[in-house]
Amino acid sequence: MSEFQTSVHVATIDGPSGSGKGTIAALLARRLGWALLDSGALYRVTALAAMNQGVDFADADALAAVASNLDVRFIPSEDGLAIVLAGERVSDSLRTEEVGALASRVAALPAVRAALLQCQRDFARNPGLVADGRDMGTVVFPNATVKVFLTASAEERAKRRFGQLHQKGIDASFDRLLADIQARDERDSQRAVAPLRPADDAIILDSTQMSIQEVLAVVMVQMHLKGLA
Repeated sequence: MSEFQTSVHVATIDGPSGSGKGTIAALLARRLGWALLDSGALYRVTALAAMNQGVDFADADALAAVASNLDVRFIPSEDGLAIVLAGERVSDSLRTEEVGALASRVAALPAVRAALLQCQRDFARNPGLVADGRDMGTVVFPNATVKVFLTASAEERAKRRFGQLHQKGIDASFDRLLADIQARDERDSQRAVAPLRPADDAIILDSTQMSIQEVLAVVMVQMHLKGLA
């Protein structure tokens, strides 16, 4: 495990795709007035930048070079977070299934993860940071003040993603979304580098039957117990 430590309070929200971790992280950050890191977006940004540059996804060194030179900004918005890559707002592009699948492949590469590690840690600043991802509590911020692992059934996560895409007018197949989520879960949990798993000291929440506000309330209790809310 990394020996990285920071005096800044960090709350990590980890979990699989579609678990609601991004929504909870954004709500928590706004509630606390803390900075927000959508670490999954960094991998998606890398994947999108590599696509735009015509990089071969079989070339780990080339992908790491892309990750090391990202021109990316995170801007708070009414939707939680706007993401700007090379001067272009790309928030919607990053949420496509194609980019998501490529991001999962990119995230399994040690060279890319090393390139983005310091970038992620640089987001820790006072008064605190809410970090959303898959290995925030296990690798990036192993000494985080509060750690949450948020999950839900694959069927529920596919249902949520289908609804999100439908609201945006994007055609999608529920069966394909479910198959993609199941394949991504398998890939993320079995990869040799930073596999998807809860930190030993994480609070595990299954949100399948929970509303967003119910999940947020549980997380806020954890923050209160640490004297942070």
